[in-house]
Amino acid sequence: MGRLNIKNINPHVVEAKYAVRGELAVKSEEYRAKIRKGDAKDLPFDQVISANIGNPQQLDQKPITFFRQVLSLLENPLLLEHEDVLINSLGYKSDVISRAKWLLSQVGSVGAYSASAGVPAIKESIAKFLEKRDGFAADPAHIYLSAGASSGVNTLLHTICAGPDTGILVPIPQYPLYTASLSVLDAKCVPYYLDESSNWGTSLEEIKESYEKAKSSGTDVRAIVIINPGNPTGASLSEGDIRSVIDFAVQENLVIMADEVYQTNVFLGAFHSFREILLKLQKENSDKYKGVELASLHSISKGMVGECGHRGGYFELIGFDPEVEAEIYKFVSITLCAPVIGQCLVELMVNPPQKGEPSFELYDKEYSKIFNGLKERAFALYEAFKDMEGVECGEPQGSMYLFPTIHVPAKAAEAAKKEGRTPDELYCMRLLEATGVCVVPGSGFGQREGSLHFRTTFLAPGTEWIGSIKKFHKEFMDEFR
Repeated sequence: MGRLNIKNINPHVVEAKYAVRGELAVKSEEYRAKIRKGDAKDLPFDQVISANIGNPQQLDQKPITFFRQVLSLLENPLLLEHEDVLINSLGYKSDVISRAKWLLSQVGSVGAYSASAGVPAIKESIAKFLEKRDGFAADPAHIYLSAGASSGVNTLLHTICAGPDTGILVPIPQYPLYTASLSVLDAKCVPYYLDESSNWGTSLEEIKESYEKAKSSGTDVRAIVIINPGNPTGASLSEGDIRSVIDFAVQENLVIMADEVYQTNVFLGAFHSFREILLKLQKENSDKYKGVELASLHSISKGMVGECGHRGGYFELIGFDPEVEAEIYKFVSITLCAPVIGQCLVELMVNPPQKGEPSFELYDKEYSKIFNGLKERAFALYEAFKDMEGVECGEPQGSMYLFPTIHVPAKAAEAAKKEGRTPDELYCMRLLEATGVCVVPGSGFGQREGSLHFRTTFLAPGTEWIGSIKKFHKEFMDEFR
């Protein structure tokens, strides 16, 4: 026996669950390996579609040329000694070269540590982006670069959660990063259900009820998490919804954590940041709203950038006590710094080519193609779900996901029970085995008791895989009817 076993390691790690990388994802990778080795004659499909996770470039989303050209020069600055070759033979534009030179002048080398909170010049670019987006100035001193938004969430939750009685309000359904992180921290998830009948909007009544129930049981509820646009629901919150959450946070003295990584993936309506609405409210009534603590997060992993593997993101703090913020800085410093190449990609995301600049035309074409492709596939999937027996799905609003309700026959529920699965887990496993399409059961995100869902991305190119889902669904329903 080794020193470690499943019974003596950290029980909070064992308890944590992360369905998007769970059993279905593991099995899908086994299928992918078989196909790659040419050993898949027994499989009824010839490719695996990983619709279980928002990983755009794994599903053939092409990198933005401007971003990758700049990165290539940052990684290999010797190329800058041959500008004529770059421009005349390799298709680089002059603004690519000038941006790379500027970033190198600020960074020094992408192989060196930066300041713990991030490269100062990149923080200044983020501040300018926030001011342009929201209409209110931002202070770079309160901006922190991170290894993706997940790292920022980890930093904030580690700071906020003081012990097992600390509670965090988390939307249900939710991205399981939050419940898994709270489990590891031995803190309490205080779930509040989103309103499916209102396109998965926030319900203030639900939030209040969950808060009061947790408070009455002795939980010290300190913060509320909002994911906007939503994951897994795709919901895009209205300005009214955001105002009501801020008002509730003021009333109960809660920190707001606004996960806004899908802010450019909005198909219906417009994106409103929590920062924009809070600063508007502070302008209208400074006495009431001046003490609100807001942490908002963004990332290069989503949107049209899709650079998940480069691990870049940032969070901004508003209204935090200086002593608390100093501890957040210390926590960030323990990990030394976010990947510097990821920081540079954040700068490119918040400061892309502008109209009239040499790279703008291609950048705009590529960006629009990705956005329109996502929207087209989202609505194709939505129309397919509308045609499927026992499936209900709201119109796509944003992010990269749909979260349809499924109603399965009683015999399917019985079969699932025999396998030790929930009915939605059975459905998703059978879908993977029949089509190679990997989705995630709703139980992995949380759902109302008695309801069944699954989450799928619409990142994969083409629509053939959508047809295979429809075919499978009919056969599944017929089998268990």
